[in-house]
Amino acid sequence: MGKASEFFVDDLQRSFSNGFDLKLNDFETAVVVGSKTYVICGTDDPTITSSGVRILSNLTGEWVIPTVLGTKPESFKGHSCVLLNKDKILIIEHNSKSNESVWFLEVDTQFIRDQKKKLKTEVVGWSKGVIGNVERPLVISGPSGVGKGTLINMLMKEFPSMFGFSVSHTTRAPREKEQNGVHYHFIKRDVMEEDIRSGKFLEFASVHGNLYGTSIESVDVVSDAGKRCILDIDVQGARSVRASSLEAIFIFVCPPSFEELEKRLRARGTETEEQIQKRLRNAKAELEQGNSPDLFDHILVNSDLEACYKRLKDILGISECMSIDPTTRFLIYHR
Repeated sequence: MGKASEFFVDDLQRSFSNGFDLKLNDFETAVVVGSKTYVICGTDDPTITSSGVRILSNLTGEWVIPTVLGTKPESFKGHSCVLLNKDKILIIEHNSKSNESVWFLEVDTQFIRDQKKKLKTEVVGWSKGVIGNVERPLVISGPSGVGKGTLINMLMKEFPSMFGFSVSHTTRAPREKEQNGVHYHFIKRDVMEEDIRSGKFLEFASVHGNLYGTSIESVDVVSDAGKRCILDIDVQGARSVRASSLEAIFIFVCPPSFEELEKRLRARGTETEEQIQKRLRNAKAELEQGNSPDLFDHILVNSDLEACYKRLKDILGISECMSIDPTTRFLIYHR
């Protein structure tokens, strides 16, 4: 048994006053979180544990094998564990310089608490830490016609090596000239539903009988390419992402007035009157939700496009003279 395991065993044995005997196998490490002890196994040996995690109740002495979300890391037979913020455990593989050596086990984050309530069982979730400069992804929301798509396109055009766009998943059939993996990831409904249950999606919604959503993998692909991911999603989706483990900057774009928004929608000349009225109803609801406390970090009023774009760049701390290192990596959590 490694030194880290021995340390935690001694610490646990001193802390137990109820006489429960904690016995660890080789390559296991234990961390106390409140009234529970989380035992993390660093090997793939199924005779020890199939999930990689088991939980001991310090009150009853009962063991529970939790539902594990995300992908378990490959074997890390020598590792140390540290409790962070009382809701996640940092796991560091010994003697490794690889980006794959740092992992998190979420045990009591808001996302995990929500999953426990939904699944009615113990739940934990694996997250991978990518070592490098911290540049949080962007979640940009706003009603249809407000100009958020134009702002995003301006960012992508001016800083093509800095930003990337996540490709959403949908269960609807591709339309003419739509390419899988470019316009959407087209996926079977039963597969997407299973992935949602497995915690692989940051947000999802049902629209006209089809599922749409943003997977953690789609954000990860952008980050792995050395770019900062932009998510263009509605307020409902933003709320789901805020409750997840993804640490993003949340920006809401709104019009100077509801009358101006209606004027812009009509000026596009692309929708019927019925479609315009539906978009206006949705916009009114989104504008009300956009002012919800603790949801968005910044509110941008798009009364003048150039001024709004400059304000967006100021928020992100970028300018025209910046040089971008294409090898830069970013820190995100993903299950």
